[in-house]
Amino acid sequence: MELDIRGGVRAAPLPGTTPGERAALRFAPDLRDRDADPEHIARTARENEQDGLDSALVVQSSSWPDPWLVAGWALAATQRLRIAVAHRVGTTSPTVAARSLATLDRLSGGRAAAHVIVGSSDADVARDGDPLDKEARYRRAGEYLEIFRRALTERQDFDHEGEFYTLRCARSGLFPNPRAELLSFGGSSPAGVELAARHAEVYAVPTLPLTATRRHIARVSASAAAHGRCLRIWRHVIVVTAPTDEEAEARARHIRYEAVRLASGPRAEQWLDAVQLDRDWERGRAAARDDPRRLSAYVDRSLAGAYVGSPATVAARIGLLRAAGVGIVQLDMPTETEQDRALRRDLVTRLRAAYIPPSPRRTTHARRGW
Repeated sequence: MELDIRGGVRAAPLPGTTPGERAALRFAPDLRDRDADPEHIARTARENEQDGLDSALVVQSSSWPDPWLVAGWALAATQRLRIAVAHRVGTTSPTVAARSLATLDRLSGGRAAAHVIVGSSDADVARDGDPLDKEARYRRAGEYLEIFRRALTERQDFDHEGEFYTLRCARSGLFPNPRAELLSFGGSSPAGVELAARHAEVYAVPTLPLTATRRHIARVSASAAAHGRCLRIWRHVIVVTAPTDEEAEARARHIRYEAVRLASGPRAEQWLDAVQLDRDWERGRAAARDDPRRLSAYVDRSLAGAYVGSPATVAARIGLLRAAGVGIVQLDMPTETEQDRALRRDLVTRLRAAYIPPSPRRTTHARRGW
């Protein structure tokens, strides 16, 4: 299967008063405040499509605009672009979410998908009234996905009696007809891998070095094969590019400086309240929630894993991911200027030219049809 190149659609522009500031703040933690700007959603969705991307992700958090509605606006503004909607288990009933996905898929001509998440921050899920810890959230996610899949496929009424959900005579009146994979899932823990292997069609592999990525893909593929299934692999890639490698490296240094300077300024408390920093604190990466060093540490981690270089250099590095088994590459890169977009188009063209079909599989894996 050909490489799927993915972008992203935000509900509103990044903070910052100039293109340079917005480009830098892409690498800072996300503010909890985010507007819903219809012109920005439509424009960025069309730019993804015009620049040759196949799909885009709409992300989710407890205080941000509803991702299903943002996705609907983006789909209405485009003709070809597919949209994956981040959907967190626990925010709504699985049957309601299944009908939302099926409706969006039918209205868009098969261009909608759901990226199911369990919530990486206890503090953020609690803001939406979810009191469960991560272990319980994963247990609930297994039950949720079972119902979710049934609601998307079963034509007869069905009942369900479980730990978290009880249904009587459930049935959807419409069903999706997607052009590509409908469900994706992430999570690097054994529980996350098992849920993806049992229920998803796409697995979002964590950002790891290449050798670790290969090992993780092998582990996920083996788990899926044990269920008679095959998963497509999705990898998020942060990109800093410029016409030459030297210019890209200089740009990365400037972005790092500007991101830390801007996020540490008079509005620093807003960035310290970011969801990503909640997650860092919960994982023991910071001694105190109000420690301003958390901001620079976050920016440094973001850029440490970035692919920095000319479009040719970045395309070559992504080619190694493709050879490792990655079939969907999400390009997370500044697109604040026409030069940025030209660089993205150059990169997409090189990725298309560098594509080599995979060799045939030695074993066949049954795939669930929709």
